[in-house]
Amino acid sequence: MNTLILGCGYVGSQVARLWQKNGHRVTATTTTPEKVAKLSPIADRVAIVEGSDLSAVSHAIKDREVVLFSVGAKGKDTYRQSYSETATNLVTALQNNNSVKQVIYTGSYGVLGDRKGQWTDETIPANPVTDGGKILAETEDILLAARSEKLKVCILRLAGIYGEGRELIKIFRRWSGTTRPGKGDDYSNWIHLEDIVNAIEVARDKQLDGIYNLACDECLTTGEFFQRLFTTHNMSGITWDATKDSTRSYNTRLSNQKIKDAGMKFIYPEIIFG
Repeated sequence: MNTLILGCGYVGSQVARLWQKNGHRVTATTTTPEKVAKLSPIADRVAIVEGSDLSAVSHAIKDREVVLFSVGAKGKDTYRQSYSETATNLVTALQNNNSVKQVIYTGSYGVLGDRKGQWTDETIPANPVTDGGKILAETEDILLAARSEKLKVCILRLAGIYGEGRELIKIFRRWSGTTRPGKGDDYSNWIHLEDIVNAIEVARDKQLDGIYNLACDECLTTGEFFQRLFTTHNMSGITWDATKDSTRSYNTRLSNQKIKDAGMKFIYPEIIFG
């Protein structure tokens, strides 16, 4: 199968390795020329593509059958360019393309906003409360509007990402021994890198269409999460200041039943703290 990974970073590079190993022809894109040499061993072709360049996007998807749209913004000021503008150009390019049968997009469950700790499945509409979340929700809408009998669009709403090189203690080490606002009673959702790659492969193999939440089975309050993380590493925990409101912009328990029903089997159903 001819595949394109539009944004071959932390997630995309792992997918490239898997797809190449499985015999698929992989084109990987990056916006950073210095990364071409690093990506060359895991892709049949590496292209420098800016999502704002319609011509480059159109050329990149030529003769591809599956497109993985897995970009990452370099900063808050580049969110719109990285996500919604790239999505717009991708959809425009697809109008003159007959080879692409599926687009898989790795988005974020942050588009759901504050669900007050309720269990949330894919029937719940997006309700983002941050500017970044609104751009991500807009990106979803742009891509989903392109669905047709000939084109499937699979949106994976990712929980917090961790894994090799992005271990939880590496992300939160500096929080040890600090005081944080709130009671620690809002919920956090996490997904391991290997399970993201796993889910993308399920989506490609089964030609999934529509929105799928992607989080492991274990959903902990932030209080429980940090207690277990810092206890595992013999570090000082967090003190919660209940006189101040939590600064987290979303609080939900993410249901993963739909993707399980589609055939997803989690490698890490529980959070790995070590």
